[in-house]
Amino acid sequence: MKRSAWRYLWTAGDIRNRLLVTFLLLLIYRLASHVPVPGVDREAVRQLLAASSGGASNLVNLLDLLSGGTVSNFSVLAMGVYPYITAQIILQLLVPIIPRLQKMTEEDPRQGREFMERWTYYLAVPMAALNAFGQIRLMLSIAPGVQILTFGSDLGFNLPTATMIIAMTGGTMFAIWLGELISEYGIRNQGLSLIIFAGIVARIPANLGQIMADEQNRVVALIAFIVIVILAVLAIVFVQQGRRNVPVMYPGRRMGNRQSMPVRGNLPLQVNMAGMIPVIFAQSILTFPAIIAQFFVASQTDWVRNTAVGISNLFGGQSNWYWLLFFFMVVGFTFFYTDVVFSQQNYGENLKRVGAQVPGVTKGAPTQRYLMKVLRRITLPGAVFLGIVAVLPFLVQPLIPGAANISILSTGLLIVVGVVRDTFFGLDAELKLRGYDDTLLVR
Repeated sequence: MKRSAWRYLWTAGDIRNRLLVTFLLLLIYRLASHVPVPGVDREAVRQLLAASSGGASNLVNLLDLLSGGTVSNFSVLAMGVYPYITAQIILQLLVPIIPRLQKMTEEDPRQGREFMERWTYYLAVPMAALNAFGQIRLMLSIAPGVQILTFGSDLGFNLPTATMIIAMTGGTMFAIWLGELISEYGIRNQGLSLIIFAGIVARIPANLGQIMADEQNRVVALIAFIVIVILAVLAIVFVQQGRRNVPVMYPGRRMGNRQSMPVRGNLPLQVNMAGMIPVIFAQSILTFPAIIAQFFVASQTDWVRNTAVGISNLFGGQSNWYWLLFFFMVVGFTFFYTDVVFSQQNYGENLKRVGAQVPGVTKGAPTQRYLMKVLRRITLPGAVFLGIVAVLPFLVQPLIPGAANISILSTGLLIVVGVVRDTFFGLDAELKLRGYDDTLLVR
């Protein structure tokens, strides 16, 4: 039995330094998450969330978990890095739609990547500002009679409102900057994921404390917590690791006057190629109509006000139809995002360039269509799985007494397990590049 390669993480100086930088930046992020937004009574916010119930409260609790408790604290980091992620997804979806962007990314991938990164930052700023205003309105809509703003209940176009929006937008950009520093000087390409991961993990002890504080239902809730965690982790790992290996024949090499036999290989297609992105994107799209509706809820015209209130209730999580709409949105976006990403990779032409071929399928465009057909079939269980994970909070809470603090763990666990898995393989690759042949797992 070989010893585990975990011991090399600290003996390899550069990897140790990257880990230390990562821990330090995550610590700075957690400290900054306690900086409050100016003009908010944080104690009133805590009392509001503790006494509220219903769909809007469930949505706020979910956002609170994903942000690491910054929503309940009404911190300047209450939106986390999600506006940037949403902006990034929108630009990725626009690439196949806008010919100029598609041509740029195909002809000069480096220039295309720099262009996309620059415009992602530009788009993230207005989206963060709009999201900040909507999040404030969402908090006010939970209990209109509770005063959580120190300057009054008027959230109009005034200096205090602008100060709150600017502070929350600046907090989001600061979190994005920390994530970029982690990717550059810490664990490579994992900055934003680790920022989200740190927030979710930091919130779990508080949820456990709330479970144990409920003397009447804590036994049932604790058992349900353990069962949900075990089943969710097993299901997430099973689905994330699921793949379909498509056989591919690669041409043999010519060595002098001799031609070697063709080599048989596999092209792995993942069951869940989209990861957590459809859940985040569907949630952002669903909350957008509710944010727009908040501008018209105070209208003097009855039909405008009633329509705005109805839209706000439906897309703000206060309607019983919200979870069903959320489920179908996640499933639909899973197929849509998978198709977009797979089309950009263009496996049909890439295999044709190297002379490879799927047995029984013509090279080029027919190969791409065949692979797309196979991918759509195996994406169905992955899409349904993501949809169930997304709506599990709305399904579990009415069935299990005291489950308000544990039903939101499913979405968080999906992110946590995915980040741990990616970080594990990233560290394993770093060790192998430095000559350590042992796997990080003990054999």
